[in-house]
Amino acid sequence: MASPELSDLDYLREIERLANRVSVEASNEGWLSFQSDPEEATPLQRSVNALARALRRYHFEGDGCLEEDRPRVRLVGASVLKPGAMPAGMDEAYEDVCARIGVEPRSEGWALWNTWGNGDLKVTMVVSAVETTEGLFENWARGRAIDPVSPLPSQVALVRQGWLGPMTFSPRGVGRTGLGGLPLS
Repeated sequence: MASPELSDLDYLREIERLANRVSVEASNEGWLSFQSDPEEATPLQRSVNALARALRRYHFEGDGCLEEDRPRVRLVGASVLKPGAMPAGMDEAYEDVCARIGVEPRSEGWALWNTWGNGDLKVTMVVSAVETTEGLFENWARGRAIDPVSPLPSQVALVRQGWLGPMTFSPRGVGRTGLGGLPLS
């Protein structure tokens, strides 16, 4: 029986799933190491350990694995605006937020990418890359500090000065803004 034709993204996810199974089995055998390889590790064990250390990623459209010709956007954070599913802390209706920002409401919603412009100017990009942003959230929730590739010009609705929030902070954004310290007493 022939295997189904996979998209590039589905192929990456399947390879990652299989590689994850290899890592799980190595762990079950008791020799998987996320630290430096032990002296007695065989070449296969060293290779599996390196594979396991590289696996900590959820793939999504715009993650940079396939779009190598586009630079990455360093994000401090992001949010997704959708009809009926607004970020916590945002009391306005979707349509009202769209009007305030200056974009037409879309059934798919919008993503707000908070980043820095020239000279550390805080800017928000309003982009149509909602699925990309949700993929970022999957990674950030696991502590993976990854950034998306630059959106295509057709994906950018507008760029505004200042950060629009509330936002989900990226792991890198937490460190850069100084929000990753001890709780306030």
